[in-house]
Amino acid sequence: MIPLIQFIIMVIDLYIWVIIASAVLSWLIAFNVLNTQNRFVYMLADGLHKLTEPALRPIRQIVPDLGGIDISPIILILGLIFLKNVVLIGWLAPMFV
Repeated sequence: MIPLIQFIIMVIDLYIWVIIASAVLSWLIAFNVLNTQNRFVYMLADGLHKLTEPALRPIRQIVPDLGGIDISPIILILGLIFLKNVVLIGWLAPMFV
């Protein structure tokens, strides 16, 4: 059971980095630092969008519009950190006592 929980924790950590990469890439595209006419940039942005959008869409529907600021990645990251630290690691702690 412990290796399964450790694997889930690793997947959560990796997904947090994917969310951060997606947010940074969207900023770089929005400020015209990267051009989506470049095929690699387009494929990378599309892949990251497909990985993160299913988790971000429900949060965007709940959170009110704050103008041009999208805080849904921050809310998702905080939720994943809560899931990882409180639920999973909290569930592992009694096994080591």
